[in-house]
Amino acid sequence: MNDREIMESLLLTTKGVCDLYMHGAIESATPNVHGAFDQALDESLCMQGEIYKKMAAQGWYPTEQAPQAQMDKVRNKFANA
Repeated sequence: MNDREIMESLLLTTKGVCDLYMHGAIESATPNVHGAFDQALDESLCMQGEIYKKMAAQGWYPTEQAPQAQMDKVRNKFANA
């Protein structure tokens, strides 16, 4: 595996962990359990963000800016819902 593949694997794994922690927090029955999942989710989201930044800096996670008209259309759709 090269560095890009390793980073992609880390990013996908971290995203999966975030999903699990989010569902754990949603489904938790007590404040203590909810707090534990919430803290773990926050830490995992920070980790995911750092991995993304490193990948983007290397050009391994290119993004495109959506046209302003498209963003306005979506914003209006949900503002009027």
